[in-house]
Amino acid sequence: QVQVVESGGGLVQAGGSLRLSCAASGSIFRVNAMGWHRQAPGQQRELVAGITSRGNTNYADSVKGRFTISRDNAKNTVYLQMNSLKPEDTAVYYCNAAVVTTRYSYANDYWGQGTQVTVSS
Repeated sequence: QVQVVESGGGLVQAGGSLRLSCAASGSIFRVNAMGWHRQAPGQQRELVAGITSRGNTNYADSVKGRFTISRDNAKNTVYLQMNSLKPEDTAVYYCNAAVVTTRYSYANDYWGQGTQVTVSS
């Protein structure tokens, strides 16, 4: 089994910063890509940022220049540093990890339970 657990959400004023963390644990042979998604009330879930095992990153246009994704491969952990937060960043943030559980298996996507980020104006 694989577990993905996020932490670091909370309430912050507009212009402030938060750092989210997400750790994958359990029966892991290798973690490929990891990413952060978010879902606001009444909205579809959207990709915020992604990072490959080699450190290549991609971002949604709405967060470029404000958010930074990084990872620690030794800890199977991904981070999302969020600066200059805006009220429209308010959402539940979900982490996902593409995990290979054995040498001979393909990667499967595992998701965390989500962490709430609320930005007040």
